[in-house]
Amino acid sequence: MAKDDPRVEAYGTVDELNAVLGVLLAEPLPEGTAARLGRVQVTLFHLGSSLADPEGRLETDASRWDTVGLEAWIDDMEKALEPLKAFILPGGTRAAALAHLARTVCRRAERRVLALASSGRGVPDGAVAYLNRLSDLLFVLARRVNRQAGVPDVLWKPGGQRS
Repeated sequence: MAKDDPRVEAYGTVDELNAVLGVLLAEPLPEGTAARLGRVQVTLFHLGSSLADPEGRLETDASRWDTVGLEAWIDDMEKALEPLKAFILPGGTRAAALAHLARTVCRRAERRVLALASSGRGVPDGAVAYLNRLSDLLFVLARRVNRQAGVPDVLWKPGGQRS
């Protein structure tokens, strides 16, 4: 398979996301976050393996990338956050900036997996939805990390201002 094959792009970007999460895990994070992100890493490895195995030779349990757990985690983190009233820029603490980086890589992985699915070449059920919700989770996590550190989110202001 060619290195630029859409399947290689899809599982390679999921692998890249996993690596960025590894860097994020080297930072101080809210209690319980490291364990949860560790489980996400394992899930992403299973997802990447499934994407790399279109013939289904590896046993795969698609319930691994169910979004219910991600949704509950998002809801839990949002309880400690003020509702957003403006767009925010990536930044604040180093950990929050890394969570934003992971979010953007996750969005790219979602696009790559969606492109593979659109080509009719087989994608595990629930993979796109999992990546979509994971990217939302990483956005909320960035905000939560800043909140815990007492660092305000970096607000985008029209006209090129940054607060």
